[in-house]
Amino acid sequence: MFIEIELTDEIKSDKEAAERLSETCPVDIYAQGDDGTLEIVDENVDECVLCRLCLDATPEGAVTVRRLYDDGKPL
Repeated sequence: MFIEIELTDEIKSDKEAAERLSETCPVDIYAQGDDGTLEIVDENVDECVLCRLCLDATPEGAVTVRRLYDDGKPL
């Protein structure tokens, strides 16, 4: 893994955000669970292309993408 994704509790429970992120991410890192909440698809995280679409689709600080190869520096 070369990145780590952190989600706030608020964004995890936001069903609209879950739908938006699951549609926005080009490599399907985000999914909407059966209860409508936001989930990370762990097996897809390493496919991240650092496009920042998830950051642009959510309020500031709701999603954090950390570059593990760069001492955990966020995008």
